[in-house]
Amino acid sequence: MTYRAPVRDLAFALKHVAGFDRLAAAFPEADADTVEAVLEAAGVFAGEVLAPLNRAGDLVGAKLENGVVRSAPGFADAYRRFAQDGWTGLAAAPEHGGQGLPKTLEVAVLEMVQAANMAFGLCPMLSLGAIEALAHHGSDRQKALYLPRLVSGEWTGTMNLTEPQAGSDLAALTTMATPDGNGGYTLSGQKIFITWGDHDAADNILHLVLARTPDAPPGVKGISLFLAPKVMVAEDGALGAANDLRVGGLEHKLGIHGSPTCVMLYEGAKAELVGQLGAGLAHMFTMMNAARLQVGAQGTAIAERAYQQALDFSLERAQGRSAWTGAYPSRLYDHPDIRKTLVLMKAKIEAARGICLSTAVAADLSTHAADEAERATAKLREELLTPIAKAWSTDVGVEVASLGVQVHGGMGFIEETGAAQHYRDARIAPIYEGANGIQAIDLIGRKLGLSEGQAIADLMDDMRDTQEALEAAGGALGGFALRFKAALDAVGSATVWLVERRAKAMPDALSGATAYLKLLGDTVGGWMLAKGALAEPQGLRLALARVYGENVLATVPGQAAAVTGGSADLEGVTPEMLGAH
Repeated sequence: MTYRAPVRDLAFALKHVAGFDRLAAAFPEADADTVEAVLEAAGVFAGEVLAPLNRAGDLVGAKLENGVVRSAPGFADAYRRFAQDGWTGLAAAPEHGGQGLPKTLEVAVLEMVQAANMAFGLCPMLSLGAIEALAHHGSDRQKALYLPRLVSGEWTGTMNLTEPQAGSDLAALTTMATPDGNGGYTLSGQKIFITWGDHDAADNILHLVLARTPDAPPGVKGISLFLAPKVMVAEDGALGAANDLRVGGLEHKLGIHGSPTCVMLYEGAKAELVGQLGAGLAHMFTMMNAARLQVGAQGTAIAERAYQQALDFSLERAQGRSAWTGAYPSRLYDHPDIRKTLVLMKAKIEAARGICLSTAVAADLSTHAADEAERATAKLREELLTPIAKAWSTDVGVEVASLGVQVHGGMGFIEETGAAQHYRDARIAPIYEGANGIQAIDLIGRKLGLSEGQAIADLMDDMRDTQEALEAAGGALGGFALRFKAALDAVGSATVWLVERRAKAMPDALSGATAYLKLLGDTVGGWMLAKGALAEPQGLRLALARVYGENVLATVPGQAAAVTGGSADLEGVTPEMLGAH
């Protein structure tokens, strides 16, 4: 199917939902004309260059041949064009060769890239995270030597965390970094699930690797961050001999076949320390948080792609009699259930897009706002919204992709239509960059307590302000306003319960963590649609808000029971009771 970049929807979300205009003082060059031009150009690249490669990426995939990964057909050439066009450096600092535009615009661009070709988009996404990590924690020498080449896209970056015995439990990792006596280190160990860990699209790959030194204490305090290039780099940037690392194999995955997911073997590979010894996990979180936001946008992206295909199919497929006109045969689109499904898919996409772009605006303001108090407030908002952006939006990606298959009916279960690929591709996003359950634990365990609860209090105040504006607007928004108010009340009471139980009975709080993230995400999603409907209180925006209110916000008060149910019914359940042998 043809992918149509949702440039107008992105522009609307930036202007009316995410508050992009708040960045005007910090980024005067990112005016309306520039933003429109960037979005249009990115949309053309995504639609004309990347989208046509998506199917071949799924069917053929990346291959490991004689120890070297060969990219899926057309991917290497597309990546080189992506780099030459300057997309990798969109939001990077000018001193490193970047364009210095807002991260928010980068997130919007990457959404289109991921929608057009999710497997391809993972490569620049990881490089962007590596750029952030080195920009924040690298030495002056590392910044001068490595950042210009990452920013230009000449080289790509990876993130090496997971090991066979240590999935999300990084305290258990065993990869060793041994001092070499010359100020550097040698790395020995195995890493798994390394996205784009090897390929033929760039001249070099910079691996950011978590490891521990021989005398490091156990646990996360003993973890440090190291940089190991695929090809050794001289001080003038010239490439030398191959480093002592290799690909042990490619993972056989449910989806994203065009993205080479590698087992990486470090066999005495030369490496250098990034940042401080023992602070590796904190340093890597800079990269991980950047990736978590981009993965949230990826969930939005794959939902958009699946929705577009489902909409097109519903307009082409003749089936049954129209409930409105009685025409036979009618388009699938002319059945109320199908049309309602499509509108709800669209509403959830717009909600997820608003959440991700709002998180990005907060991230930009946390760094670039002129006033220290505004920077601090924005940082709280960014930290609070990040787990919601990542988890809620990727869950939406899976749900909408599944609904896309459903709209196709039996044809959706047949691989030839392509609907199944979107569902398979979407399923990884709730897992990587911190599984969504971990995001929920982070939300209740750390984010609710930020600044003694100020972060969630500020968010609730802002949502209450919008709810009051809805009430004042009245009319067709009246019913939505009532449902939004009920949802806010449910969030408020659930939050109070969680904070209280977190202090007295953590198992109770943890048992409700995922339910709370959904409850809060559903409500914040409603807030995004509310802002859109207030800006354009008729037509599509009104319909999206009303349908979302009737089908999502109306369920939020009932979800509170799943948050506050506690852990008593779980504690006594044994594996044998569940059927284990």
